[in-house]
Amino acid sequence: MPYIPHTEKDRVRLLKAVGAGNIDDLIAVPENARLKGELKLPKGLTEQELTRALKEKAARNSTVEDYSSFLGAGAYNHYIPAVVDSIISRSEFYTSYTPYQPEISQGTLQAIFEYQTIVCQLTGMDVANASLYDGASAVAEAALMARRITGRDKVLLSAALHPEYRETVRSYLHGAGNHVSEVMYCTEAGVTLPAALDSALDSDTACLVIQYPNFFGSIEDLKSLAEKAHAQGALLVAVTNEAVSFGLLASPGSLGADIAVGDNQSFGNTLSYGGPYLGFMATKTKFIRQMPGRIVGETVDIDGKRAFCLTFSTREQHIRRERATSNICTNHGLCALAASVHMVSLGEAGLRRLALLNLSKAEYLKKALANISGVEVAFSSPTFNEFTIKISKDPEGVLKGLLKKKVMGGLNIKRFYPALDKHILVAVTEMNTKDEMDSFAEALSKVLG
Repeated sequence: MPYIPHTEKDRVRLLKAVGAGNIDDLIAVPENARLKGELKLPKGLTEQELTRALKEKAARNSTVEDYSSFLGAGAYNHYIPAVVDSIISRSEFYTSYTPYQPEISQGTLQAIFEYQTIVCQLTGMDVANASLYDGASAVAEAALMARRITGRDKVLLSAALHPEYRETVRSYLHGAGNHVSEVMYCTEAGVTLPAALDSALDSDTACLVIQYPNFFGSIEDLKSLAEKAHAQGALLVAVTNEAVSFGLLASPGSLGADIAVGDNQSFGNTLSYGGPYLGFMATKTKFIRQMPGRIVGETVDIDGKRAFCLTFSTREQHIRRERATSNICTNHGLCALAASVHMVSLGEAGLRRLALLNLSKAEYLKKALANISGVEVAFSSPTFNEFTIKISKDPEGVLKGLLKKKVMGGLNIKRFYPALDKHILVAVTEMNTKDEMDSFAEALSKVLG
């Protein structure tokens, strides 16, 4: 339908209905703050000139192609097979919007259905949604979901959960009373402190949120934590933001988690300045009506052939409006497709080999760094492809020194944990070669020396 502007008569009726005399009455910007005249913009550029100007600006950026990167903390530099871009760039797929008309969207719906199936296989859960914005929003949605399921308000977050995820949960729950508490981590093991958890868990707790592996890279004892949560009638939310770990670690569902969430950026999605990423959520069948986000289900068409459609839609905004389980609507379908293509191209055996490669490389670097004078591994718990080191000097200066040697040496976590003022979080993936790791160790030794 072509755009039809309001007539003058329409505008008079609309203004009268809201009690305004004119359009200016609807504008809250003070008169002295409004632009007078035209914007002082430079002369327009031709396409060729614009392309050159943008390339010059882009050349000022530094990327993981220019440095040896050991940064992680929720954004991981993994190799993306060429088949991923080849498939997702097809015009039939190149949109993130969830289709409402199944009769003309079977291909897209099947792709989402297959993604959900893969997420269930990885997490050990029964059902998954079509995706969420990112790991942080997925955790916040899981906390709200747990509150609806249990009828309780209190949300317990491990202090070893990603700090930005914790902030997102607090933001989401702010309007709902913000009954959020944190459970301290063990300073020796780098995992959630059992004694602190025992005193925090009670009959008012809706859920316990644990990262697996956690922010420090340490692998939590998810099974015992689930048992503690369930003993108080609370749910366990397991958070994984390095999804390659699923290739080796026991699935959250098999260890007693009730809701599994996190970020699938590691599969098929580039670092890309921090987004868009790919939040995932999976849970048990009995909780499906409280799970937010789109769900694609399998059915049959009028001829009895296999078909796909959006299901359990009565949970969602376009039907329940303000009573919906969440205000999330359009999912990251293109990111989910990229992850699906990547995971399918790996297969079960390939994912396991990739996970083993990440683990072995991380262990190699961990030992190499631990042999340097002034460096020690900060925590005693086992890790996957990320670990925390403690150094003898201020991390900020050390990391700047490493940058001069073309090494992104990890993340200074002091801004998140002031008490850990000599600690660096280091991540290793299949993209880091032995030469790069040896050079990192050598450079760190020189900077500290």
